[in-house]
Amino acid sequence: MPTRAFDTESPKGTLKRFHPDITDIVDATSVADQMRIFDTLSSTEASVTVIDVRAGLLSPTPRSLRDIGFLDAVKKGQLTFAVFHILGSSIASLNEIEETSPFTADAKYFLVKNFINNTSFFEWDQATHSSYFRKFKDAVEITIPKLNEMAYEQVELASVPFLTFVANKTPNGEAANYSFVLRGYVRHWLGNVWGEYDRIKLNEFVASGAAPAGPRVQVVSRS
Repeated sequence: MPTRAFDTESPKGTLKRFHPDITDIVDATSVADQMRIFDTLSSTEASVTVIDVRAGLLSPTPRSLRDIGFLDAVKKGQLTFAVFHILGSSIASLNEIEETSPFTADAKYFLVKNFINNTSFFEWDQATHSSYFRKFKDAVEITIPKLNEMAYEQVELASVPFLTFVANKTPNGEAANYSFVLRGYVRHWLGNVWGEYDRIKLNEFVASGAAPAGPRVQVVSRS
């Protein structure tokens, strides 16, 4: 589906580095940049708008969406809204679930466990784990498995999307010389990630959504 993206990690965003053709860097706290994003939802050719919210902006962002009337439009079915809350393995990160959830009543809310290391997200303490992950019944959990460290670092150095790395291509589409072994690790990891997306029927949600005729907005928030 035609997609555009906004990266709030200024001045050099990671999303912009990996997907420069469709991504603009914005200041989510700036009214002018908010207008760049939301005033163009109906006029853009892109069916999906992705907003990558940097760490520290998670709480202010939904409040801004409320204040400009965005959440009211979602409630009326004029927009389809999804929030991917990428969690860290700290109590402070988990506390942000409670801060965010009041603003996501009419959104599709995903709690993303991103295993960048061998953390357990407090599963060893079921009382703590349940107090966060079981409190909000409508939230959907996604597990992103850990990627081999060397493979991750090689993708970072290459500055290409994972699929481009697997295809052994440079940012310009020319043939590259990435490690066969590391490309294999990335390919296997991607298959597991896509399996999670299939499990939660993400493609169906993005393709149809609650408002088939309206734009889809996906906010990716990092704790």
